[in-house]
Amino acid sequence: MSSTRRSSTRGRRRSSRRTGARSAPRELPFVGPGERLWVLDVPYGTQVEGASWHPAVRMHLFVGRALPAHLQPYAPGPHTLGRFLENSLNPGDPAPVPPPAEDLEPRRAQFEAADAIAERAAAGGRMFLLADEPGVGKTISAVLGASAVGSLRGARRVLVVADRPAAITIGHWCRSITALGDSGLEWVVITWDRLEKVADHDWDVIIADEAHALRRTSTKRWKLWAQISGHRSEHAAAPFVIATTATPGHTPLELPYLAPAYAQAHGEPMSRWASATRPEATFADALERHGIALEKGRYGATWTSDATRRAEDLARVRGWLADARPVAMLHRAAPWGPVPISGMPVALTPAEHAAYEAEWGEFCREMDLARRGRSTAKGRAALLRFRQKAGLIRVDSTVAWIAQQVEAERQVACSVEFVDTAADPIVERLQDAGIEVATIYGRDRFDVEEQRLRFQRGQAPVCVFTTVASISLHAGETLPDGEQASPLPRVGLFHQARFSGIAGRQVTGRTHRDQQVSPWHIAYAEGTVEEQVSKLMVERIAAASDTVGGDTAGLGDVARLLGADWLPAATLTGDRG
Repeated sequence: MSSTRRSSTRGRRRSSRRTGARSAPRELPFVGPGERLWVLDVPYGTQVEGASWHPAVRMHLFVGRALPAHLQPYAPGPHTLGRFLENSLNPGDPAPVPPPAEDLEPRRAQFEAADAIAERAAAGGRMFLLADEPGVGKTISAVLGASAVGSLRGARRVLVVADRPAAITIGHWCRSITALGDSGLEWVVITWDRLEKVADHDWDVIIADEAHALRRTSTKRWKLWAQISGHRSEHAAAPFVIATTATPGHTPLELPYLAPAYAQAHGEPMSRWASATRPEATFADALERHGIALEKGRYGATWTSDATRRAEDLARVRGWLADARPVAMLHRAAPWGPVPISGMPVALTPAEHAAYEAEWGEFCREMDLARRGRSTAKGRAALLRFRQKAGLIRVDSTVAWIAQQVEAERQVACSVEFVDTAADPIVERLQDAGIEVATIYGRDRFDVEEQRLRFQRGQAPVCVFTTVASISLHAGETLPDGEQASPLPRVGLFHQARFSGIAGRQVTGRTHRDQQVSPWHIAYAEGTVEEQVSKLMVERIAAASDTVGGDTAGLGDVARLLGADWLPAATLTGDRG
């Protein structure tokens, strides 16, 4: 049975299950002779004459022989979800695919990665982990590898699931596919939050970009992923998955998305590594069965606290994939070296220090009350408030440091976690000082790519951002229009320390990439608990690039410093899946 017939049948079954007899099927608009359906990417809340929202496809449509000029800006580009849906609605009349570019020549390391992926697929493998450092070239390697697997297996469709912000990541992937050529395959690029829109279709090859987004099995994202990727299917029946991430996970327990590769490495069926009813427990049982030292924690299985066993475990899980023949993973360090990262002490004024101590005292009281009442919600809220207020006290120091860097002819990437108490006041003070700022954060911002390009072209020497992955801010980047980004050296600043080593490592990779060395600093209030946290986070960020997960002892130390060791780890890392 063809993939088209399978997907349409599955879609009908799912539709009837969801709606039952309560609602009639949602019909598409009538299409006359010589006409076609045009799918349009109209921003939410925007009214455009001639474009009508249709619940059947959950997108705007236009019916006609040709797309009017005023609607052409809303036409979806090649390899997007909109283009895929439009081609599905117009069988036999697909939109033309642009020819490959002639000015993109992949590097040798990228061809080598594609060959390794193809060799694994040719040997019957179902998954490959591409864990190169940021900037080594995972995007092009993955596209070349997917094309090679498609040729080997007679594939028709490739799904690419990218991280947000969509305005940047989808364009980046689509341009890369167009430049390299589609190899006769139908490519669809979406973000993790749109998995539901492709759940009723079958896929032959899947690229899971920033695959560490799949660390939690209790989320809706995971349930959709398990369905789309055939996670619990037997090996021969599943799509081939290329997982790409420079930071796979903090611990072996955060690698359930690699279960298919592990099961194959041990010659076991997927039923021994994954289940629909208790996925987290089944994966933990499988790890323990193969020698990973786990302990019982308050919220389920935890990794052992024994440092020697941790080192052994890291070598063991790495070996499951790296020692396979053909190999099932690649991890190549950046030839320009590790990111230089250090703490940056901020000397508070007497007034600032008094305010800081008052906030710390209030936080300790609130956390103690929450602990005694076993109220996770109150403990989480207390930690959030303290971090916001502590960061707000240091805003002026951050602004002064950034201004100094700009005066020294450097461009500054400033990473923040909070908008109202960090991003907004930092941007406002910099603009008051006459310094242009690119902003990649906040709500209702559809111009993130425009903001990124302002920074890259040097029009704004500072970029304040909340995103942790999938944007490039490094010097000398080749921009979408073929021009080069400004050559000024980049420096990075964490206004607030990221408690997640994975998030921190991803952030540093925004500027420290593609042959560009970019030092990063973690700001902290001197003589406070922030100083101790900062020192720990320097170590955690360095450890997070381990190919199978960094040591999480540091996270426990951070939690103890803040009196939050009784809270779930996700409270500190901000991992909500």
